[in-house]
Amino acid sequence: MERPETGDPRRTKYPIPYGKHWSPLFGDCMLHLGPRDPGRKGLQGSINPNARHKNRMELLRDVLVQSALTQGEKTAVRFFRGGLAETDLSYAKLHRDSSRLANFFFERGVRKGDRVILYMEKSLIFVVAHLGLQKIGAISVPLNPGLKKSEMEYFIQDSDPKLIMAGTAQEALIREIDTGAYTVLIDTDRPYSELDFFQSFPDRSPATELRYEDPGLIIYTSGTTGKPKGAVITQQNRVHDTRNILRTWQPSSTDVLCHALPLFHVHGLCFALHTALMAGARILMLDRFSPETVLERLTVSRGEDVCTVFMAVPPMYIRLLDFLGEKRPDFRHLRLITSGSAPLLPQDFERIRNVFGMEPVEREGMSETGMNFTNPLRGKRKPGSVGLPLPGLEVRVVDPETLQDVAPGETGELWLKGPGITPGYWRKPEETAKALAQGWFRTGDLGRVDEEGYYYLTDRLKHVIISGGENISPKEVEGVINGLEDVVESCVVGLPDERWGEKVAAAVVKRPGSDLDEDRVRAHCRKHLHDWKCPKSVLFTKALPRNTMGKVLKQEVVKLF
Repeated sequence: MERPETGDPRRTKYPIPYGKHWSPLFGDCMLHLGPRDPGRKGLQGSINPNARHKNRMELLRDVLVQSALTQGEKTAVRFFRGGLAETDLSYAKLHRDSSRLANFFFERGVRKGDRVILYMEKSLIFVVAHLGLQKIGAISVPLNPGLKKSEMEYFIQDSDPKLIMAGTAQEALIREIDTGAYTVLIDTDRPYSELDFFQSFPDRSPATELRYEDPGLIIYTSGTTGKPKGAVITQQNRVHDTRNILRTWQPSSTDVLCHALPLFHVHGLCFALHTALMAGARILMLDRFSPETVLERLTVSRGEDVCTVFMAVPPMYIRLLDFLGEKRPDFRHLRLITSGSAPLLPQDFERIRNVFGMEPVEREGMSETGMNFTNPLRGKRKPGSVGLPLPGLEVRVVDPETLQDVAPGETGELWLKGPGITPGYWRKPEETAKALAQGWFRTGDLGRVDEEGYYYLTDRLKHVIISGGENISPKEVEGVINGLEDVVESCVVGLPDERWGEKVAAAVVKRPGSDLDEDRVRAHCRKHLHDWKCPKSVLFTKALPRNTMGKVLKQEVVKLF
């Protein structure tokens, strides 16, 4: 069969007849018949979990094997849908099923280094698919399930996936896109126990040689250019990061983690899920966050589901506190509560301490670096501080203009170096070179260190907005607003918000005589952006404030609101 002649290099890869043809697959998922390599047939061996080699416990897949061997039929994940327990998955079953899915992917041509997009709601099939990809050296690309069509098209074009796995709620959108890849649609509304499309595959995964430097994950993060960048996370990055958390927070097989975080960020996927699995802990995984369902889990005081660890972002804590009001449940069974992904205000730190009866452990991390700082598990915790550097991390506080280190107590940009740092951004050499100048990762965060070695984040060089723990690129939102015919230009900034930390606000210059109003701007944004990226405040101004060089003064824009 001849390949089509087309100017689009992505579309020269696959024969036209595969195009938009969809066929049922085992009743509970749909398969888009995309590319297939007829030269790759069958399975090639399996992993011997008892084999001793130099990479033992240094690759995530080996960690899973070890956890399965040591924990056996102990529950690894109990999944809750709508607050009700739906499915239990043991460590042994998780290992077997992830191997079956590894073979499912392998049979469809996925190999080491291939990207596979996971575009679905938080679910057990998401977890098992992600872990299955690690067993064959493929690169997992988890995406926000609420992405709109234009956003999804960008991620597909940028990551160039071999396969896309999408959920029920994403089916309509994904059918509108010519993905150029296998697309497997999963009925994520059904319990995991009813999904059998992969159960006939062998439970020993294909043998694939992996190295520390091999990528295993791409997490997209906002960029100052307005287009998200894919931070490449290697095998070494992940295991180093997880081991650091094990050393500092000391999770163990006796812990029970209440998991209410999304799985498309490093916080919920790496810091929480990977660490808990490596520790052999029990995970109570909620399909989504709601104050009521989280508090139901956190207040259980008897039985096997007594939570000992809770990891969250500041807006989650604020919603929990607001929901509780004057009520004071007994949280004495909790040994550790952590806060990250966005700054925790000192007054909120005190509220959490008063209600939970313990101080939250504040920490800081990035998609590109893993977890960098944390307040100590035992010892002084300083409100407003992200804590102390984790083992193996080198930190510099550098004057952004002179590129010289500043004195303790003075503010500068944080530069980092260590085994957890990304080797770069996916297919973005210029962005990588800028971020990793002189061998150090330039975070774009301004901060300082005190006399006791505790670090504080004071501002951001990069004007990324953090709302509810989500990173939002102002330039991306500006690009959408500027697409309106009556808009001359716009400037998007973050404003303080008690509930979300920051909210998106847009200052808009419209054409003279235009009747453009706030409702039209918001409606246009909702059409092209996820809800949390859309402006909560819109004002119209005759001109944006600028300096003598013509650069928009964002701090002056903030003052307009």
